[in-house]
Amino acid sequence: MAIKILSSLDAARIQWYHFKAIIVAGMGLFTDAYDLFCIAPVMKMISHVYYNGDSINTAVLSTSYAIALLGTAAGQLIFGYLGDRVGRRRVYGLCLVIMILSSFGCGFSVCTTRRSCVMVSLGFFRFILGLGIGGDYPLSATIMSEFANKRTRGAFIAAVFSMQGLGILVSSAVTMAICVAFKSGGDGFEVVKEAPAEADIAWRLILMIGALPAALTFYWRMLMPETARYTALVENNIVQAAKDMQRVMSISHLSDETTTEPPPLPPPASYKLFSRRFLHLHGRDLFAASVNWFLVDVVFYTSNLLLSQIFSHYSDKPSSSTPENVYDAAFEVAELGAIIAACSTIPGYWFTVYFIDKIGRVKIQIMGFFFMAVIYLVAGIPYSWYWSKHEQNKKGFMVLYGLIFFFCNFGPNTTTFIIPAELFPARFRSTCHGISGAVGKLGAIVGTVGFLWATKEMDGDDINQVYPEVNRMRIAFLVLSGVCIAGIFVTYFFTKETMGRSLEDNELEQDSNDEGEIEPPIVNGQSSASTLLQTR
Repeated sequence: MAIKILSSLDAARIQWYHFKAIIVAGMGLFTDAYDLFCIAPVMKMISHVYYNGDSINTAVLSTSYAIALLGTAAGQLIFGYLGDRVGRRRVYGLCLVIMILSSFGCGFSVCTTRRSCVMVSLGFFRFILGLGIGGDYPLSATIMSEFANKRTRGAFIAAVFSMQGLGILVSSAVTMAICVAFKSGGDGFEVVKEAPAEADIAWRLILMIGALPAALTFYWRMLMPETARYTALVENNIVQAAKDMQRVMSISHLSDETTTEPPPLPPPASYKLFSRRFLHLHGRDLFAASVNWFLVDVVFYTSNLLLSQIFSHYSDKPSSSTPENVYDAAFEVAELGAIIAACSTIPGYWFTVYFIDKIGRVKIQIMGFFFMAVIYLVAGIPYSWYWSKHEQNKKGFMVLYGLIFFFCNFGPNTTTFIIPAELFPARFRSTCHGISGAVGKLGAIVGTVGFLWATKEMDGDDINQVYPEVNRMRIAFLVLSGVCIAGIFVTYFFTKETMGRSLEDNELEQDSNDEGEIEPPIVNGQSSASTLLQTR
């Protein structure tokens, strides 16, 4: 019975525990998105409270964005490694505790009378928050991949990642609700240079609310057992793996769930991470996963950053040409984020959930990169034309910009999260996912910091008065198109398809081919390296 645990997991029918795992793991990604994307309207509020309504210095602003991303990259490396050494479940709970405490810490940033002290304190807690967020990425993906069956594994991991879209939407909704509540309870001020004392509470409240979803799922996360694959393949405890899975899933009647004799457990790998043998077997996979994640994060984070800048400088909304109060400024940024999330980001995630196990990871990733590249060219080359006096042109640009987020999420933003959780051996899986994600966050830093500095002089409302800035925006769009084209080439030449394959198949097939074995035989229309082991 115990020897059949891995094949029974691959063949297990969809059941309640799968959906429970999606919710519990997904709440971590929900919290991640809330915390990472609420900072844009929060910085608007801070500029009114501590900078008298003036724009925050570019160096300070870029540092505030980059600090959480640096923490995220560090967390992915540290907790990804610990997930393979200590266990998925133990480290998973630790990451959640860090996110909860640091979210409250951001709200309690000290020295309310000195902006330098507030920004340093906020930066410190944002870095700690990034550590927890970073750890959640590889662990959520790895845990879901190791619980899922091979037929719907991609959809389950994509469903976990799709909770990011909901987190972005809720982040915007909470920000708008708090702005409305505080504004209606104020004294009706309208002067941009003066912000009420209550505004200093409002932005702190927005940040602290981000701790609630993580806190609500902490109990259920602690009840999750260690994944059977980790227990069986890393800890070499087959009996415990079987007991854990039988406790939470209906897998006892194996004869009803598989029609072939289950394979023996793969022999434990004798090579170490980054050894010559590891690089020979998995170096290409790690390169492809890391570079693709780097490229898509350059695009994704830059697009989010430029979103509010584009529409705040060139729209004809009254708020863009008249003085704003602190709440209107934050409300406008959050409103725009909510519209994009509801109309393009969330649909993109769920298109991936539906099609990922039908089309495949590689095809969806190439398709997403391709359409983003085309849209950036179509939107970037005639950029000034869209912002002429014709209202239809502006609406057309808004539609195009929304499609960028749709194809980013129905494409590489989701698949780069899925693929590293499927390619690597169990004892390196979390570590390699963390490495890939950390490289991606370096791309996010390049995008946010680089384009903040590239567009820092973009001021004014009249398109004719800011033509040099428009030209910089056009160049930015063309560069982003080139980044997407690079993603197409890396995906096509280096990324392997993992759809419909057991998690163990890739490692066994690599080992077999490395030893000069014949290609794995075909079983039920699919290549199975596990079956090859049975023939030895």
